[in-house]
Amino acid sequence: MKTPLSRRALLAGSALYGAALPLLLSSPLAHAQDGARDAGGPALGDPVPFDRQALIDRARSLAAAPYEEPPVEAPEALEQIDYDAYNELTFRPERALWLGEARHPVQFFHLGRYFKRPVRVYAVEGAVARPVRYDPSLFDYGDTGLRDKLPDDLGFAGFRFMNPRSEGQPQTDWLVYLGAAYFRTAGPFGQYGLSARGIAVNTATDGPEEFPRFTEFWIEKPAPAGSGEAAREVVIHALMDGPSIVGVYRFRARNENGVVMEVDATLFPRREIERLGIAPLTSMFWFSETNRHKATDWRPEIHDSDGLALWTGAGERIWRPLNNPERLQVNAFVDNNPRGFGLMQRDRDFRNYEDDGVFYDRRPSLWVEPLGQWGEGAVELIEIPTDDEIHDNIVAFWRPKEAVQPGRQLDLGYRLHWVADHPFPPKDSGRVLATRIGRGGVPGQERPDNVKKFVVDFAGGPLAALEKGRPVEAVVAASRGEIVDRYCLKVVGTDRWRAVFDLEEDGDEPVDLRLYLRLDGETLTETWLYQYLPFEFASG
Repeated sequence: MKTPLSRRALLAGSALYGAALPLLLSSPLAHAQDGARDAGGPALGDPVPFDRQALIDRARSLAAAPYEEPPVEAPEALEQIDYDAYNELTFRPERALWLGEARHPVQFFHLGRYFKRPVRVYAVEGAVARPVRYDPSLFDYGDTGLRDKLPDDLGFAGFRFMNPRSEGQPQTDWLVYLGAAYFRTAGPFGQYGLSARGIAVNTATDGPEEFPRFTEFWIEKPAPAGSGEAAREVVIHALMDGPSIVGVYRFRARNENGVVMEVDATLFPRREIERLGIAPLTSMFWFSETNRHKATDWRPEIHDSDGLALWTGAGERIWRPLNNPERLQVNAFVDNNPRGFGLMQRDRDFRNYEDDGVFYDRRPSLWVEPLGQWGEGAVELIEIPTDDEIHDNIVAFWRPKEAVQPGRQLDLGYRLHWVADHPFPPKDSGRVLATRIGRGGVPGQERPDNVKKFVVDFAGGPLAALEKGRPVEAVVAASRGEIVDRYCLKVVGTDRWRAVFDLEEDGDEPVDLRLYLRLDGETLTETWLYQYLPFEFASG
């Protein structure tokens, strides 16, 4: 049985604990300049040459040898650094790497119960890399009493890039690498949400999922803070290692009105991989207006993302609202050379969440833009049951059609857009705003149990100029069952157009629904795809 990916329990192996992020990643940095040494930042080790091609050659050699699980140093002491202790144990901001030299200085994360294996970090200038040395004095241990229980060469769990300081404002971060091969940004609203990771290996298969790790990082020293546009870019190289695959990554990230990150990946499989996920995204969806029958919380909606957006190689725009199923669901959207896909947070109205603690209305959307030809394959969407917001239960990635075999090199490039909305919005089609489900039939008459009413709102594109009364048609298809009482109208006092239909069906198997709006033979909107999972409303 598949279980949700817990943000709290699986920090080291899989997902980051999202509810902790306001504390761990975006909390005010209130430490004073309390006796920092003359050198300022962390000490650097002896210089060694750095060359990306040499790193790729090293990864190729690693893939030809058996995988070796790195040991855990001081496991008993690290086990004491639980969630509460980890929040109290903080990096001293005055010791940040390149503080005062770069627009985005770098701070480091301590190891702990959920991050037991260290990563090696190198500071790169030109073709020279110097290891960043761990030093206990880089951290404030608060009242944990752990300082004397830990070795002096423990190492770091990960790192984060900081935003420039603003007078009178706490300093915040915007890009974090922490846990397995996971990374994420605070996006355009300064609020963490969904995650990306280097690769997905055997997600939702009969066997265990594998979580390769970024084991080493090389961070290029950014341009000086006053050097204009160049100062906004950061460049990170990473070596990823795992039982089934080895990889080298280069990330070029810019933080400006959202974060755009260009990713170059060179991968070397150690063995055949049943399900390889390229550019994997991980998010959380509990409930929204679509599935209010699942809600047990007072808030109207709780989700990091509310849908999967697709832009196919043929040019079709698709919106697939997310589900929180009763059992694991895997859906594949077959394509050839896709133009992009992403897990998006379209609903930006605070009133639809009413959460002023973790601000779901500010969570970033994440769009994957392939660079080059990706060929045949499918965007796969995996939805895992959850009953709480602490679980990452949504995964989306590109799965190549061609089998992944050992001994072959796979080169991929793509851009990640951490944005408020779609980075490439269509100008000639409306989009889905909301999906609602209710009892089918007619008010005042007996409602049959096997009929559900679907109400889908569209807006934008050519819909905005259409007057009420135009014969806009809702084109609907279902994989099983019968569509009845179908119509489309303009919502009074708005620019929205509403498609309404009833679905008559029997049985427990999912029903795949497809809908778009049309006028005089011309398509007006993106395609709404929805997988209806039959359920019964509570009586009474």
